[in-house]
Amino acid sequence: MRNLEGFNIGKKGSALERVKYDHNDISLLTYGDGIEVLSQTINKGRLFYVYPSDNHEILEFYFLVSGRIICDMNDGKVTLGPGDYFTIRGIEEPIHFEVVEDVTFLCVNTEQQFMHISKGISDLMDIVKQVERKDRYTFQHSDRVANYAVKIAKKLKLRKESLVNLTNASLLHDIGKIHTPEEVLNKPGRLTEEEFDLIKKHPGDGAKMIKESYYQELVPIIEQHHERLNGSGYPNGLKGDDIVLEARIIAVSDTFDAMTEDRSYRKAFTKEYALNEIKSMARSHYDPTVVEAFEVVLNEDKIL
Repeated sequence: MRNLEGFNIGKKGSALERVKYDHNDISLLTYGDGIEVLSQTINKGRLFYVYPSDNHEILEFYFLVSGRIICDMNDGKVTLGPGDYFTIRGIEEPIHFEVVEDVTFLCVNTEQQFMHISKGISDLMDIVKQVERKDRYTFQHSDRVANYAVKIAKKLKLRKESLVNLTNASLLHDIGKIHTPEEVLNKPGRLTEEEFDLIKKHPGDGAKMIKESYYQELVPIIEQHHERLNGSGYPNGLKGDDIVLEARIIAVSDTFDAMTEDRSYRKAFTKEYALNEIKSMARSHYDPTVVEAFEVVLNEDKIL
């Protein structure tokens, strides 16, 4: 059977292009005249966000084919299931969703976005998963950091471009650890000075890897996520506002998750203890505005 001029049939499972990353499976079904039609599947237990666009004329339409999600809005939560849909146009702040059953959407966008997703993000996320396999104590660490970071950014009302960059940088922030020896990552005792020097290379190594990809705007965020306000961080000893805001957000999120999860050399601290330690170092190490927003997030989510 051949297609007629101007008429095309796509069979189930077919797509022009497909990319999988971070428990997302996205297929480009068709595009033209600035419009994209996508199929997207997200696994149960994941979080995702829709962001304000700098162009308020852009329309995004999502139709739920299967599964269930919970939409978290300021005035409460709404559960959506098969046959339900939502539209986005001119929103002023991010909207947060939780996937409670594996969900598949049909998405129609009046702004082409798939090309940005497909230019290497899948390969980069594969490297992050390799890092997590090397360091068994950091399984899904990047996912949790991204979750905290985006919620902080929502409180701080970051613009769409910053939100998207923050999300991707959070997921990729430890990618440079692919070059760190496994025996150093999993050492049960205190690191030697030489071993810690190897650990301190990972922000710079990650920045170099990202610099070679499409996502070059993430380079300073990833390179600076271990910098501290008083200049005591690494790799460059940056101070204050010389550290980009997105990196300052990841610094808080990353520290909290590291402290509240088991490590090879210690058991997890309580969440209350971790937050108090971070608060005690606000202004010296961590941005106090970020720390304040993070405490609000933890209280609202009943994590404390």
